[in-house]
Amino acid sequence: MNARGNVWLGAAGLVINKNGEWLVVKKTYGGLKGFWSLPAGFVEGGETADQAAIREVKEETGVDSELVGMIGFRTGVLHGTTSDNMGIFLLKPIQDGQMIQHDPTEIAEAAWATPFELTEGGDVSLMLKEMAEKTIESGLLRMKETDPGAWFGYTAYKLFFTE
Repeated sequence: MNARGNVWLGAAGLVINKNGEWLVVKKTYGGLKGFWSLPAGFVEGGETADQAAIREVKEETGVDSELVGMIGFRTGVLHGTTSDNMGIFLLKPIQDGQMIQHDPTEIAEAAWATPFELTEGGDVSLMLKEMAEKTIESGLLRMKETDPGAWFGYTAYKLFFTE
């Protein structure tokens, strides 16, 4: 067990620009080292999962983005002990043409790539390759703002519904 305990919550951002290209990164560490994947990381205290996705995109690529909706949720158990969960969010750049800037200690490469390029590449994470092979535009989830009531004590709350 590590400092995050045995339940992990991560967030990933699929940023799609006006040309239909996806913002992808190659990390310098971990199981995704050397593979194209989505900018992603752990949710921190005081933020929602979608805010974490936007923050991770900015930290890993320098690209400012905004939420469009939720694509999906990945969940699994590592080594029979650690619940590993990740919300995957669709984002769009706030301004097209932003310069990609990455910290080489964490990110080896960052680039815009078409889904076709990602399905053809051998150095693409399984999740990203599967996403690129699907036509996600017809099944995206839409965010609906709601208020669960003050008695729960949420300081931020978002609920996602399918269309």
